[in-house]
Amino acid sequence: MLIFVLSLLAYLIGSIPFGLLVARVFGKIDIRTVGSGNIGATNVGRVMGFKWFIVVFVLDALKGLLPTLAAKLLLASDLPTLGSMHGATIVGASTIIGHMFPCYLKFKGGKGVATGLGVVFVLAPLASAIAAGTFALSMLIWRTVSISSLLGALAFAVAELLLLKPHPFTRENWALGIFSLLVPGLIIYRHRSNIVRLIRGEEKAFTPKEAADSARSPEPR
Repeated sequence: MLIFVLSLLAYLIGSIPFGLLVARVFGKIDIRTVGSGNIGATNVGRVMGFKWFIVVFVLDALKGLLPTLAAKLLLASDLPTLGSMHGATIVGASTIIGHMFPCYLKFKGGKGVATGLGVVFVLAPLASAIAAGTFALSMLIWRTVSISSLLGALAFAVAELLLLKPHPFTRENWALGIFSLLVPGLIIYRHRSNIVRLIRGEEKAFTPKEAADSARSPEPR
Protein backbone atom coordinates (compact mmCIF):
# COMPACT_ATOMS: atom_id res chain seq x y z
CA MET A 1 0.00 0.00 0.00
CA LEU A 2 2.83 2.40 0.86
CA ILE A 3 4.48 1.74 -2.51
CA PHE A 4 1.16 2.40 -4.27
CA VAL A 5 0.67 5.73 -2.44
CA LEU A 6 4.25 6.83 -3.12
CA SER A 7 3.94 5.85 -6.77
CA LEU A 8 0.73 7.87 -7.13
CA LEU A 9 2.37 10.90 -5.53
CA ALA A 10 5.43 10.42 -7.74
CA TYR A 11 3.23 10.34 -10.85
CA LEU A 12 1.54 13.61 -9.79
CA ILE A 13 4.91 15.24 -9.12
CA GLY A 14 6.27 13.95 -12.42
CA SER A 15 3.25 15.46 -14.17
CA ILE A 16 4.21 19.01 -13.10
CA PRO A 17 5.08 20.72 -16.45
CA PHE A 18 8.03 22.86 -15.39
CA GLY A 19 8.84 23.82 -18.98
CA LEU A 20 5.32 25.11 -19.53
CA LEU A 21 5.29 26.97 -16.19
CA VAL A 22 8.73 28.57 -16.65
CA ALA A 23 7.87 29.73 -20.17
CA ARG A 24 4.53 31.11 -19.05
CA VAL A 25 5.83 32.93 -15.96
CA PHE A 26 9.16 34.24 -17.27
CA GLY A 27 8.61 34.32 -21.03
CA LYS A 28 4.89 35.15 -21.08
CA ILE A 29 4.36 32.48 -23.74
CA ASP A 30 2.72 29.10 -24.08
CA ILE A 31 5.69 26.92 -25.00
CA ARG A 32 3.31 24.47 -26.70
CA THR A 33 2.60 27.05 -29.43
CA VAL A 34 6.20 27.89 -30.39
CA GLY A 35 9.24 25.98 -31.60
CA SER A 36 8.63 22.24 -31.65
CA GLY A 37 5.67 22.60 -29.29
CA ASN A 38 7.30 20.29 -26.74
CA ILE A 39 7.24 21.30 -23.06
CA GLY A 40 10.76 20.02 -22.35
CA ALA A 41 14.02 21.84 -21.66
CA THR A 42 15.26 21.68 -25.26
CA ASN A 43 12.34 23.61 -26.72
CA VAL A 44 12.43 26.11 -23.86
CA GLY A 45 16.14 26.66 -24.56
CA ARG A 46 15.56 27.16 -28.27
CA VAL A 47 12.84 29.73 -27.63
CA MET A 48 13.95 31.49 -24.43
CA GLY A 49 17.70 30.95 -24.17
CA PHE A 50 20.29 28.60 -22.72
CA LYS A 51 19.89 29.64 -19.08
CA TRP A 52 16.22 28.65 -19.24
CA PHE A 53 17.21 25.32 -20.76
CA ILE A 54 19.38 24.75 -17.68
CA VAL A 55 16.61 25.85 -15.29
CA VAL A 56 14.00 23.53 -16.81
CA PHE A 57 16.46 20.64 -17.17
CA VAL A 58 17.44 20.87 -13.50
CA LEU A 59 13.82 21.16 -12.32
CA ASP A 60 12.78 18.18 -14.43
CA ALA A 61 15.75 16.17 -13.14
CA LEU A 62 14.94 17.04 -9.54
CA LYS A 63 11.33 15.95 -9.89
CA GLY A 64 12.71 12.56 -10.83
CA LEU A 65 15.51 12.42 -8.28
CA LEU A 66 13.70 13.63 -5.14
CA PRO A 67 10.65 11.32 -5.16
CA THR A 68 12.86 8.32 -5.95
CA LEU A 69 15.32 9.18 -3.19
CA ALA A 70 12.49 9.85 -0.73
CA ALA A 71 10.89 6.49 -1.57
CA LYS A 72 14.19 4.67 -1.13
CA LEU A 73 14.69 6.22 2.31
CA LEU A 74 11.08 5.84 3.48
CA LEU A 75 10.76 2.25 2.33
CA ALA A 76 14.07 1.29 3.90
CA SER A 77 12.49 1.59 7.36
CA ASP A 78 9.55 -0.68 6.47
CA LEU A 79 11.05 -3.12 4.00
CA PRO A 80 14.32 -5.01 3.71
CA THR A 81 16.95 -3.56 1.38
CA LEU A 82 15.75 -5.62 -1.56
CA GLY A 83 12.13 -4.52 -1.14
CA SER A 84 13.01 -0.86 -0.73
CA MET A 85 15.07 -0.95 -3.94
CA HIS A 86 12.22 -2.57 -5.88
CA GLY A 87 9.78 -0.03 -4.43
CA ALA A 88 12.04 2.93 -5.27
CA THR A 89 12.37 1.62 -8.82
CA ILE A 90 8.58 1.47 -9.22
CA VAL A 91 8.25 4.99 -7.78
CA GLY A 92 10.96 6.31 -10.10
CA ALA A 93 9.26 4.78 -13.12
CA SER A 94 5.97 6.40 -12.03
CA THR A 95 7.66 9.81 -11.99
CA ILE A 96 8.99 9.37 -15.52
CA ILE A 97 5.58 8.21 -16.78
CA GLY A 98 4.07 11.29 -15.13
CA HIS A 99 6.44 13.54 -17.05
CA MET A 100 5.72 11.80 -20.34
CA PHE A 101 1.97 11.48 -19.84
CA PRO A 102 0.94 14.25 -17.40
CA CYS A 103 -2.62 14.22 -16.13
CA TYR A 104 -2.58 18.04 -16.00
CA LEU A 105 -2.01 18.36 -19.77
CA LYS A 106 -4.30 15.66 -21.16
CA PHE A 107 -1.40 13.18 -21.03
CA LYS A 108 0.69 15.13 -23.56
CA GLY A 109 4.07 15.68 -21.92
CA GLY A 110 7.81 15.66 -22.48
CA LYS A 111 10.24 12.98 -23.56
CA GLY A 112 11.57 12.00 -20.16
CA VAL A 113 15.31 12.47 -20.56
CA ALA A 114 15.98 14.91 -17.71
CA THR A 115 13.47 13.30 -15.34
CA GLY A 116 14.84 9.87 -16.22
CA LEU A 117 18.38 11.02 -15.48
CA GLY A 118 17.29 12.20 -12.03
CA VAL A 119 15.69 8.83 -11.32
CA VAL A 120 18.58 6.65 -12.48
CA PHE A 121 21.09 8.78 -10.58
CA VAL A 122 19.48 7.32 -7.44
CA LEU A 123 18.78 3.80 -8.71
CA ALA A 124 21.85 3.06 -10.82
CA PRO A 125 24.56 5.73 -10.44
CA LEU A 126 27.24 3.95 -12.48
CA ALA A 127 24.98 3.24 -15.46
CA SER A 128 23.58 6.79 -15.22
CA ALA A 129 27.13 8.21 -15.34
CA ILE A 130 27.82 6.14 -18.46
CA ALA A 131 24.58 7.39 -20.03
CA ALA A 132 25.37 11.02 -19.13
CA GLY A 133 28.87 10.66 -20.54
CA THR A 134 27.47 9.20 -23.76
CA PHE A 135 25.00 12.09 -24.02
CA ALA A 136 27.73 14.69 -23.45
CA LEU A 137 30.12 13.11 -25.97
CA SER A 138 27.36 12.90 -28.56
CA MET A 139 26.47 16.57 -28.03
CA LEU A 140 30.11 17.54 -28.56
CA ILE A 141 30.18 15.61 -31.83
CA TRP A 142 26.74 16.26 -33.34
CA ARG A 143 25.17 19.02 -31.18
CA THR A 144 21.81 17.33 -31.67
CA VAL A 145 19.77 16.66 -28.53
CA SER A 146 17.63 13.92 -30.05
CA ILE A 147 20.62 11.83 -31.18
CA SER A 148 22.31 12.35 -27.81
CA SER A 149 19.14 11.42 -25.90
CA LEU A 150 18.63 8.24 -27.93
CA LEU A 151 22.26 7.19 -27.52
CA GLY A 152 22.18 8.02 -23.80
CA ALA A 153 19.03 5.91 -23.31
CA LEU A 154 20.58 2.98 -25.18
CA ALA A 155 23.84 3.35 -23.24
CA PHE A 156 21.97 3.19 -19.93
CA ALA A 157 20.03 0.07 -20.96
CA VAL A 158 23.13 -1.77 -22.12
CA ALA A 159 25.28 -0.67 -19.18
CA GLU A 160 22.74 -1.53 -16.48
CA LEU A 161 21.84 -4.91 -17.98
CA LEU A 162 25.54 -5.75 -18.17
CA LEU A 163 26.02 -4.62 -14.57
CA LEU A 164 23.13 -6.87 -13.50
CA LYS A 165 24.68 -9.75 -15.41
CA PRO A 166 24.39 -12.75 -15.48
CA HIS A 167 20.80 -12.68 -14.18
CA PRO A 168 19.11 -9.26 -14.67
CA PHE A 169 15.60 -10.65 -14.03
CA THR A 170 16.09 -12.70 -10.89
CA ARG A 171 14.27 -12.03 -7.62
CA GLU A 172 17.04 -9.63 -6.62
CA ASN A 173 17.21 -7.70 -9.90
CA TRP A 174 13.83 -7.94 -11.65
CA ALA A 175 12.69 -4.38 -10.94
CA LEU A 176 15.86 -2.73 -12.25
CA GLY A 177 16.04 -5.22 -15.10
CA ILE A 178 12.54 -4.38 -16.33
CA PHE A 179 13.14 -0.67 -15.70
CA SER A 180 16.33 -0.80 -17.81
CA LEU A 181 14.31 -2.05 -20.77
CA LEU A 182 11.02 -0.22 -20.23
CA VAL A 183 12.21 3.34 -19.59
CA PRO A 184 14.80 3.57 -22.41
CA GLY A 185 12.16 2.01 -24.66
CA LEU A 186 9.65 4.71 -23.68
CA ILE A 187 12.24 7.45 -24.25
CA ILE A 188 12.95 6.07 -27.73
CA TYR A 189 9.20 5.85 -28.40
CA ARG A 190 8.72 9.48 -27.34
CA HIS A 191 11.45 10.45 -29.84
CA ARG A 192 9.74 8.74 -32.78
CA SER A 193 9.09 12.03 -34.63
CA ASN A 194 12.75 12.98 -34.13
CA ILE A 195 13.80 9.61 -35.54
CA VAL A 196 11.74 10.28 -38.67
CA ARG A 197 13.41 13.68 -39.08
CA LEU A 198 16.85 12.13 -38.53
CA ILE A 199 16.16 9.59 -41.27
CA ARG A 200 15.05 12.40 -43.60
CA GLY A 201 18.04 14.56 -42.66
CA GLU A 202 15.76 17.29 -41.31
CA GLU A 203 16.69 17.22 -37.61
CA LYS A 204 18.31 20.46 -36.48
CA ALA A 205 21.25 20.91 -34.12
CA PHE A 206 20.51 22.48 -30.74
CA THR A 207 20.85 26.26 -30.97
CA PRO A 208 19.77 28.27 -27.91
CA LYS A 209 17.97 31.55 -28.53
CA GLU A 210 20.98 33.76 -27.71
CA ALA A 211 23.20 31.89 -30.17
CA ALA A 212 20.51 31.97 -32.87
CA ASP A 213 19.94 35.70 -32.39
CA SER A 214 23.69 36.34 -32.51
CA ALA A 215 24.01 34.37 -35.74
CA ARG A 216 21.25 36.45 -37.33
CA SER A 217 22.67 39.79 -36.12
CA PRO A 218 24.76 41.84 -38.59
CA GLU A 219 28.50 42.14 -37.99
CA PRO A 220 29.43 45.30 -36.05
CA ARG A 221 30.96 48.01 -38.22
